[in-house]
Amino acid sequence: MLFGHGDDFYNAASIEVKSNFSSNVWHGANLDKLKEHLITQFDKLSWYPEPDAGSLKRLLARRFELKDENVLITNGSTTAFYLLAQSWKGARSTILVPSFSEYEDACRLQGHQIAFFSTSEDLSNLELEGQDFCWICNPNNPDGKLIHRTELLKLIAANKNTTFIVDQAYTAFTTEEMLRPSDSKVHKNLILVNSISKAYNVPGLRIGYIIAQPSVIKEVTKYVIPWSVNTLAIEASKYILIHPAQFTLPIRKWQRETAEFIYQLNKLDGLEVIPTGTTFFLVRLKKGTAAELKKYLLKHKGILIRDASNFRGLDETYIRLSTQTSQENQELTGYIKEWLDKR
Repeated sequence: MLFGHGDDFYNAASIEVKSNFSSNVWHGANLDKLKEHLITQFDKLSWYPEPDAGSLKRLLARRFELKDENVLITNGSTTAFYLLAQSWKGARSTILVPSFSEYEDACRLQGHQIAFFSTSEDLSNLELEGQDFCWICNPNNPDGKLIHRTELLKLIAANKNTTFIVDQAYTAFTTEEMLRPSDSKVHKNLILVNSISKAYNVPGLRIGYIIAQPSVIKEVTKYVIPWSVNTLAIEASKYILIHPAQFTLPIRKWQRETAEFIYQLNKLDGLEVIPTGTTFFLVRLKKGTAAELKKYLLKHKGILIRDASNFRGLDETYIRLSTQTSQENQELTGYIKEWLDKR
């Protein structure tokens, strides 16, 4: 397990973090009404939660026009990856990288034989003969690259003997069409993993879910710990799903702010912004290291960024940024310029 995932906020307790660019969640969610609702649910903490988060599972199934047997609620999407790897111990897995390292960690823990395929290569070169699983993050973390729905469905259809585990935690962060829950009914070799955390700025709740064929859900459920999803997480997720208008993510506005942010960063000498299809992106430093810049920004400016050097396929020169407000973006650009000018 790598403790650099998500963000490093928990490690910055002694320093006031004024801006957090390290966590790629929607920063502008208004959680006031959710807080009010959770206060009304507080007394439920005196009871055990539902063993399988059944009420939330049924709500998601209805929303996606699926059967309850197609859905499994997990304690965050990361738990879903570990459960899937555990359910098929010793399998042969191909992982597209750079990407979320928990895929690899979960597979290694369960004795999988692992192969890697670079996201910089053409997908037509992906060879899956003899592979049980293919792990794909789409949109991809950390670089925001996208595989369009038609291209991914074509790949899935052409490799029926390989099961595709597609992490779609960042679907809300793009306007491009991603895979739909209903695709799992057509393609029996498709497992979708998603999160309720990212788009609603509630990563601390740890809510994720798997959508797949009933046979897959039945197998994975064997390894689920009862009461693994807590009561407040269940109630918060249900409230979010029932009141979508309160949590609308203004993706087009956020994309415009991202484009402007990247434009201003690209004016600086000493770095290169990697093209993205989302509101977060990689930056390659041509001077210094990610660790040095992260330390400088946190210590002197109260700004947190993501050192991306612990992603397989990246080195110590990569950072990941998630677009914040226009003012915060401008301030960070100026501070990075100051740091680069000193080197």
